[in-house]
Amino acid sequence: MSRSAFRLGPVSGTALYLGAVLGPGVLALPSLAARAAGPASLLSWLFLLCASVPVALTFAALGARLPDGGGVAVSVARAFGRHAAAPVGWWFLAAVPVGTLAAALIGGAYVAHAVGGGDATAAVAAAALLAAAFAANQAGLRVSGRVQLVLAGLLVLLLVAAVALNLPHLDGGNLTPFAPHGWAAVGGAASVLFFAFAGWEAASHLSAEFADPRRHLRVVTWWTLGIVGALYLGLAVASVGVLGAAGAASDVPLLLLMERAVGGAAPVLTAGAAVLLTFGAISTYIAGAGRLAAALGRDGGLPRWFDDGTRPGDTPRRGPAVLAVCCAVLGAAAIVFGLDLDALMRATSACLAAVTFAGTAAAVRLLGDRPALRAGAVLAAAFTAVVLVFSGVLVLIPVVLGAAALGYALAGARRPRTPDAAAGVG
Repeated sequence: MSRSAFRLGPVSGTALYLGAVLGPGVLALPSLAARAAGPASLLSWLFLLCASVPVALTFAALGARLPDGGGVAVSVARAFGRHAAAPVGWWFLAAVPVGTLAAALIGGAYVAHAVGGGDATAAVAAAALLAAAFAANQAGLRVSGRVQLVLAGLLVLLLVAAVALNLPHLDGGNLTPFAPHGWAAVGGAASVLFFAFAGWEAASHLSAEFADPRRHLRVVTWWTLGIVGALYLGLAVASVGVLGAAGAASDVPLLLLMERAVGGAAPVLTAGAAVLLTFGAISTYIAGAGRLAAALGRDGGLPRWFDDGTRPGDTPRRGPAVLAVCCAVLGAAAIVFGLDLDALMRATSACLAAVTFAGTAAAVRLLGDRPALRAGAVLAAAFTAVVLVFSGVLVLIPVVLGAAALGYALAGARRPRTPDAAAGVG
């Protein structure tokens, strides 16, 4: 595709942002959070919703100021030096195959439940979702953007129905005891739930694809915040207040809500929602990761071979191809060794929280001429630091990856930089 190819506007951009943020976490995380903290998990949802506002606005401001396929990595390089981009890029790229596999497995489990299949059916459905998402992105952003626009609308309608039809059945008795595992468990639940709120850093890699980044990014961010906030909080309240202990014990809480709302049609509708959620999130993450890999190949954070699509409108193909291979290898390992879904989600959250923290820290320096935006960046960094603290030992994953990436960058794996790279991360 050329530079004159399809560019994102407010509507198509919101659809892609929804695909990144409103991900498959809503299919499983309400029950995981409730198991960790009981009804007090609602505080974790509320905390992360509040944290999402400064985080989202910070990334919108960075994208408007530095529209580039490298996303957060470019912002970090501009703030802390070009070598700092490599760790951020590696964190995100490492999170993508693990996170997309986890997302596909969640969606596949819902599909398997709908058709009465078992683990093998879930694995086949997950593989099909991954294949479809990679194919859509290889076809170019125009295909992904149009598909996302349709899917986002259908998805929002399904989730609104699930919430609206269940809220009248709220039972206050399900809120007691409110914190059966203690107040510290609220932080543990927040570290799990970060998987559902990560996505702003992925969408930032699409900033250069907007027709008018400075104007459109802010509009898209506020629209996405409003939709995601209402749906997440509604689903959390319904899961805890309507399902109670049954919701915490179930691996398919959204299915239970749909069964109460529409009865026998619930499995099919819920499987459809699972496919929409999963495909949307995976597709957007692949698109962002492909552009990031190309930018890192351009700037020295990865081998030059990855530099095949750094211009706005281009479609990177080598990075996504490598990610597809990584997903296949991880999928095989998950089948052979029985990798735990919860562990995959927590590992992904730790890497993405590290990316988010680095991006917001960079914004503190880069947005110094805008006091209000800088204050928001400070708040966003503080929120994300709390999530990292509650990640526990898993924080070692981004630490090790960051050290390896920094070592690669400092070793000067490729010299000299291209003129575009010098302009991009100076």
